Amino acid sequence: MAQRRHPRGGRRAQADPGDDLHIMGSGALIQSLSPLGLIDEYLLCVHPLVLGAGRRLFADGFGPIAFGLANATPTATGVIIATYRPLEG
Repeated sequence: MAQRRHPRGGRRAQADPGDDLHIMGSGALIQSLSPLGLIDEYLLCVHPLVLGAGRRLFADGFGPIAFGLANATPTATGVIIATYRPLEG
């Protein structure tokens, strides 16, 4: 993995193609990395169910970030597996 300087003075790993880092279930980590432009793809599973309460993935103060849909796959149970990428600009 190549290394380069992180915007806040540290070092960060720059993934080569095929060297992916997957974050599962850590909204706090996503919220800290995303404003720095360190997340290049979001894979979300959208379930056809409204719970009415719970933690938000994108908390108040997050963004704004525009996303483009890269891929969407519906499942037999109605879940949609969607891949989004932040749009440049």
